[in-house]
Amino acid sequence: MRHEKILIVEDDRAIGQLIITQLEPLNLHIEHVESAELALKKIAKQPYGLILLDINLPQMDGLSLCRKIKEHYPTTSVILLTALSSDMDRVIGLEMGADDYICKPFFARELQARIKTQLRHRAQILAANPSVEEAIATEKNIQLGSLNIEFSSHQVYLAERALNLTATEFDLLAYFARHPNHVFSRQQLLDKVWGYQHSGYEHTVNSHINRLRAKLELHHQAPFIETVWGVGYKLNPTQLSN
Repeated sequence: MRHEKILIVEDDRAIGQLIITQLEPLNLHIEHVESAELALKKIAKQPYGLILLDINLPQMDGLSLCRKIKEHYPTTSVILLTALSSDMDRVIGLEMGADDYICKPFFARELQARIKTQLRHRAQILAANPSVEEAIATEKNIQLGSLNIEFSSHQVYLAERALNLTATEFDLLAYFARHPNHVFSRQQLLDKVWGYQHSGYEHTVNSHINRLRAKLELHHQAPFIETVWGVGYKLNPTQLSN
């Protein structure tokens, strides 16, 4: 088994530290973050063999984070940490691509066994096709006029100036850039960028687009994320050549 890196995503610092202690016998490289946004930044910079993911996270919940991870890094194993009563969360998590789940509270030996099983399975997949991980993890950069989105560094440049975007703002801009001139309703953006649990919270899209536009307009006067009244929003690439 390769010496894999493990990322624990748990907003309770004490629980995160307890899990690290429980996993010490496995002799793995383990890191801990307390939010989905920090996890996405970590994952964008380096590969992880397995992510241990609490469902109840602030801002972006664990189920939506699981979907994002599996969408871009399907060979990365994901184990969900769930409550005993959250049957529906476990079902939805597995539907979103989670490889396994473990209910709180759990015994250290059970957690160790689940992790070893997933890492063995991942090692078998990579041994059968060594190039699959590199191909998946390396998404091509997007260049639209003066806009450059680099996925490996999770960085956006506009008119050659780096933008300080949150993880959600980055995902929102990248989604528009993948589909230039396509008009998306607020509900479509909620489903694709935030995840199913935000259904009905369309004001979330409005506030994020307003903040994103404010950051973009510091370096580009022509607004290229346009409002299509009565429908939604789109990215107009012709404005990026101005």
